[in-house]
Amino acid sequence: MTAQPGGFDLPNVMFSVRSYSPIPFLIMMVLFSRPTLTSVLIGFIIVLVGECIRFWGVSLAGAETRTTGTVGGTYLITNGPFAYVRNPLYVGNMLVYIGVGVMSMALFPWLILIALVWFVFQYTLIITGEEEYLRATFGESYVHYCGAVHRFIPRMIPYRSTQLSPKTVNIREGLDSEKRTLQAIGLVTIAIVIILVLR
Repeated sequence: MTAQPGGFDLPNVMFSVRSYSPIPFLIMMVLFSRPTLTSVLIGFIIVLVGECIRFWGVSLAGAETRTTGTVGGTYLITNGPFAYVRNPLYVGNMLVYIGVGVMSMALFPWLILIALVWFVFQYTLIITGEEEYLRATFGESYVHYCGAVHRFIPRMIPYRSTQLSPKTVNIREGLDSEKRTLQAIGLVTIAIVIILVLR
């Protein structure tokens, strides 16, 4: 998937815009929102689960999760949520989007399904670029990790690396990195609750 010099590198393009691609879906989920008390409660629980997975991963990976240039990474992290699934942040993102969709009940269930298909497509493209980089950088350690841990489907027993983890959970770093995500979740949730109250 490596682009030729001067060529079009779709995985890197998708990587660089990954923070902005959810915006149209979130706007539609608010504009077409038809929430009920039950949908808001169930959806918010799903959002919380997704954000907890995200926060756990970001608290380990740190500020590198916010880069908008090309794919890359300083460390091979295989502990924490990465011991269960290779891409916990993307899994967490999809749960957050599903949760917001359930909260809003906007064009339900079609908007959720379209968003889910889009994000699986986008993240799969991004992951191909990330995996190419990680394989070239970390070699056999990453190949072994890939053979044991799935991209999106969590394993029941955590992966145990023979190497000492280069990173540990840092709550402050996680909070610094997650400010925008937490603000976005808060604003969307407030908007949906206001719509629920006014209906």
